[in-house]
Amino acid sequence: MTLLSSIARSHHHYYRPHRLSPVITPGLAGEGVWRATFSAGGSRPPILVSSFRTDPSYPRLVAGVAWIDTTRTSVWLYPGRQEPAVSLPRGPMEVPTDLRHRLVATFNSGFKVQDSGGGFAIGGHAYATMRPGLATLVRYVNGRMDVKAWRGGPGVAGTGVIFARQNLPLIVNHGRPNPNLSDGPEWGATLGNAIRVWRSGVGIDRGHNLIYAAAPEQTVGSLAAILIHAGAVRAMELDINTYWTNLITYRFPGAHGAANLLASMTRPPSRYLTPDDRDFFAVYVK
Repeated sequence: MTLLSSIARSHHHYYRPHRLSPVITPGLAGEGVWRATFSAGGSRPPILVSSFRTDPSYPRLVAGVAWIDTTRTSVWLYPGRQEPAVSLPRGPMEVPTDLRHRLVATFNSGFKVQDSGGGFAIGGHAYATMRPGLATLVRYVNGRMDVKAWRGGPGVAGTGVIFARQNLPLIVNHGRPNPNLSDGPEWGATLGNAIRVWRSGVGIDRGHNLIYAAAPEQTVGSLAAILIHAGAVRAMELDINTYWTNLITYRFPGAHGAANLLASMTRPPSRYLTPDDRDFFAVYVK
């Protein structure tokens, strides 16, 4: 074996998502290009973000998307001060200060448990009953993440599950939108009964990496289309309406250089660095 072939064999390739093709052509400069956000991420960024215009009929609408490499990150679910509104150990209700040196992102969770009818489980114990068939964001003991329709039991999250958070049925399955998507209230109560509002969602790609998406003036159907365009094979809606929807990235260790995924998100980037009313997810680099 030559030295050159030995080097070639020892070189490991890793998956990185392709540039997102424009929905509106021609695309704008930088549209659909993935950008690393964490300065200490090295050659394998733990999180990439991008944005693109979502609808030729509404060219002013821009969606923000984030791709989270689950081989490089560890995701955790934290209860808030008020949600879920069940009896459980609350913990810090913010990103713990001793973990902020590894923090790369935070993002909103789902509806109030009483509104979604879904379950909430941490440490293998379901503090709100897990419902069969509902869309569930799951983290397993081996670190694998999934977004799937729940098939486990109602009282215990299941063997090997670290956390599980449910919210309505899947909006994307097998890379296709749920055929039952509609503009009705079953997909969330909106401010002023508007059809198009801020919506967010999370999905899983073919490599079991997470994809988060959020955008203003979206229906649940258009949110599903955004997630599919970004590479999701299964996806669920998260929280909606402007006050609850945001993903925050952190450029430097220690939660410094915080920035919202989209500048139009109304909550400050300091959210989740102090106790928050709602449960949320934090993403740490391994």
